[in-house]
Amino acid sequence: MNMVQIEQIFPSLTWRIRHEAMYPELPFDMVKLPDDFDGIHFGLYLDHKLTGVVSLFHDGDVYQFRKLAILSDTQNAGYGSQLMDYIIDFCKIQKATKLWCNARVNAKEFYFKFGFHETDKTFFKDGYDFVVMEKEL
Repeated sequence: MNMVQIEQIFPSLTWRIRHEAMYPELPFDMVKLPDDFDGIHFGLYLDHKLTGVVSLFHDGDVYQFRKLAILSDTQNAGYGSQLMDYIIDFCKIQKATKLWCNARVNAKEFYFKFGFHETDKTFFKDGYDFVVMEKEL
């Protein structure tokens, strides 16, 4: 049985996971967000190894999560779902009213499982189609 632990982490710890899992073909610095040091970042440790990350940003009581990433060799094992459950609970504790994200269109089914719905806002960036998805809390 694998041991999973989720904890708040320093922003720079997210960069390697983001790069490896989301944009390995792009320059490393591309995964750094200008507002990373204004966010709240969580890491999922699998047997003490940082394996997944997600970053939260808020404007009042509306929260956005960005760069949910799980290393490819551990994807489809439920770790992304554990991170999603964690940040949804975190947002509820913070009295958030809404949680939203820019979801890759090819991953939107994942977010439906957590009660997110699609908006009519779509865009194309870095070679991917995105749709804004949100969930009322």
